[in-house]
Amino acid sequence: MDGGALTDTSLTDSYFSTSFIGVNGFGSPVETKYPVMQRMTNSSSSPSLLNDSAKPYAGHDPLTSPASSLFNDFGALNISQRRKTPNPTASEFIPKGGSTSRLSNTSQSHASAFSQVFSHPSMGTPAAAGLAPGMSLSAGSSPLHSPKITPHTSPAPRRRSHTPNPANYMVPSSASTPGNNSVSQTPSSGQVIQKETVGGTTYFYTDTTPAPLSGMVFPNYHIYPPTAPHVAYMQPKANAPSFFMADELRQELINRHLITMAQIDQADMPAVPTEVDSYHSLFPLEPLPPPNRIQKSSNFGYITSCYKAVNSKDDLPYCLRRIHGFRLVNTKCMVLVDMWKKIQHSNIVTLREVFTTKAFSEPSLVFAYDFHAGGETMMSRHFNDPNADAYFTKRKWGQHDGPLPRQHAGLLPESLIWAYIVQLSSALRTIHTAGLACRVMDPTKILITGKTRLRVNCVGVFDVLTFDNSQNNNPLALMAQYQQADLISLGKVVLALACNSLAGIQRENLQKAMELVTINYSSDLKNLILYLLTDQNRMRSVNDIMPMIGARFYTQLDAAQMRNDVIEEDLAKEVQNGRLFRLLAKLGTINERPEFQKDPTWSETGDRYLLKLFRDHLFHQVTEAGAPWIDLSHIISCLNKLDAGVPEKISLISRDEKSVLVVTYSDLKRCFENTFQELIAAANGQL
Repeated sequence: MDGGALTDTSLTDSYFSTSFIGVNGFGSPVETKYPVMQRMTNSSSSPSLLNDSAKPYAGHDPLTSPASSLFNDFGALNISQRRKTPNPTASEFIPKGGSTSRLSNTSQSHASAFSQVFSHPSMGTPAAAGLAPGMSLSAGSSPLHSPKITPHTSPAPRRRSHTPNPANYMVPSSASTPGNNSVSQTPSSGQVIQKETVGGTTYFYTDTTPAPLSGMVFPNYHIYPPTAPHVAYMQPKANAPSFFMADELRQELINRHLITMAQIDQADMPAVPTEVDSYHSLFPLEPLPPPNRIQKSSNFGYITSCYKAVNSKDDLPYCLRRIHGFRLVNTKCMVLVDMWKKIQHSNIVTLREVFTTKAFSEPSLVFAYDFHAGGETMMSRHFNDPNADAYFTKRKWGQHDGPLPRQHAGLLPESLIWAYIVQLSSALRTIHTAGLACRVMDPTKILITGKTRLRVNCVGVFDVLTFDNSQNNNPLALMAQYQQADLISLGKVVLALACNSLAGIQRENLQKAMELVTINYSSDLKNLILYLLTDQNRMRSVNDIMPMIGARFYTQLDAAQMRNDVIEEDLAKEVQNGRLFRLLAKLGTINERPEFQKDPTWSETGDRYLLKLFRDHLFHQVTEAGAPWIDLSHIISCLNKLDAGVPEKISLISRDEKSVLVVTYSDLKRCFENTFQELIAAANGQL
C-alpha cells in the first residue's frame, strides 16, 4: 500500500481503513484587528474560508491590552446569592454584593486570607479586584437559574480556540496601558477585570498571566523556527523538506484519503447494492466471491465479504463485514454485541453495530466497524512470501546443519516482534477485563496500519455466529474457556512471527520452530512462547506475560512518543502554510475582479491598485535579463510582513514603469483589510 496501484492481489488479504481526519483547510478561528471583547461578541463560532484576517502588528502591545487577555485561560464566575463571603479556594471568585461599599468591606476583612492564597503580586491587595464606577455585581447580572457548568458559548471555551500570540501577552508590564474594555486596572499590578455578557449570563475574568522578565523581546511578525533539537538529532533523511511535511508521511496520508473516498462504477458491479440499511456508497475492500462459490471462510465457516460504506446518519466511513446466507434466530446474543460496543481501545477495531439485511438478495448479517484506511492484514505483510516456508517444507528434520542465523534466514527483528506482543497483549487485556474473549487472534484478522500499529479486527463475530441457544440464561458461561484459547492463539501468532512462516506453528514443525527461536532470539521470547503454548494446570491470565515483557514495554512507549514528536514536528511545518493560504485566497478575491458594484474599474483604482502592484511584486519579478525570478523565500517573507503589518517600506512599480509608489506593509495591510471587508459586506447583502 505504499502508493502503488490497487490490484486484486493486494486486496485479497488486505483491507483499508483509518479514522479519516478531515483536512482543516481554513485553520484557526477569526482573528481580526478589533479589540478582544468586540471580536468575541461578534465573531462566528465556526471559521469560514475567507474570514480569518491576519494578526495585527504588535511590537509593543501592552500586557493589559484587551487583545492580550484573549490568549489567557480564565474561569467563568459563579455569582451566587447564597455566598456572602469570598471563597479562598477559588482564585477568580468575586463575591456578589448589593453595593460597592459592601464589596470593599468584605475584601478588607479577608485581605489576609486572600494574600496567602494568591501568589500573584497583583492579587495581593483588594484594590486589584475593584470594579469601575457604575459597574456592580447585582442580582441582575446573572440569571437565578444559571447552569452549573460553563456553557459552550461562554468566553472561556471560545478564548481557548484563538491562536495565542506571545508578542501580545509576554511584554513587560511597564509598557501597559489601560484597555477600552477593562473594568478596572491597578497601575502597579497591571491586572484587568473584563466583563462580557453571553446568552444572558455575565462573565467576569482577569488576565492572570504572570509578568515576564524585563528585557524580553519577541519577533514582530510570524517566523519559521528551526527543527526542534530532540527531533533534529534523530537523524532524519538528508533531503527532508524544511518547510513542508516529509514526503513519506504526505504520500501515506494521500493514499488514505484516496482509499477513504474511493467509489465504484455501479454499472460494472451490479451485485453491490447502492444502499444497505443506513449505509451507502459501498466499495469492496476484497475481491467479491463468485455467485456460485461453495468454499467458505476458514475462520468463520461462512462466505464473507468486506465493504467500505458511508453512514447516512453521520456521513462517516465504516467497514461492513457481511456474513453471507446467515439467519439470526436468537437476538439474545445482542447482549454480547452491546458489550463489544463499549470497548474503545487503540489496538482494537471498534464494533459499532450489527444488523440483518436482505439488500444483497439473500439474508445476510452485517457487522459495522470503524474504517481504518491504508491498513493491511498481518498475513499479507509478513506471511505472503512462498519462500518463507522453505525451512520447514523442503528440508527434512536431521538433514541440515541447524537453523540459519537471523540475518541470513530473513527473520524479523526481535524489537518488531516485541512491539507486536505489547500491542496484542494490551488488546487482550482490555477484552478479558471486560468479560469477553477475542476469538479472532489470527494473522488474517490483525490489521497493520503504518509501520508497526496493530489493531485486532472482526471482534464479536464469533460471539454471534456460534451463539448457542442453551446459553440463553448465561451468554458468558464459556468466556473463561475462550479466554484461555486466546492465549494459545497469541502464542501461535508470536511463534509464526518469530519463524516468519505459518508452517512453524504446525504440530509436526513445533520442535524445529522452537529451535529456530532459541538460536536467533532471546530467552525471554522463547519463554513467553512456551508459556502461551504449554498446557497449564491452572487458569492463566494475560497479565502473567507482563513480567516476561518487562522493560521492553518502556522501549515501545519511548518509540511511540518519539514517533509522536516527529509527527508533531511535521505538523508544525504546516502551521504557517494554512495561514498563508488564507491570505492568498483573500488576495485572489480582490485582484483582477472584473466588476464590483457596477464599477468595472474597481480593482484598478484606489486601495485595490496598490494590492495589484503588490501582487506583481510578489509573483512577477524578473532578472536583469528579463527571465522570471522565482524565489519562494521572497514570497513567504513578503506575505508574512503583510500579514503582520510591519512598518517596513516597500517600492511598488507600475507595469509601465512610469510610477513608483513607496508604502509600508502596514499601509498595505490596511488597504487589504478594508477592501476585503467591503467584499464581505457585499456578499452578505449589507451594501
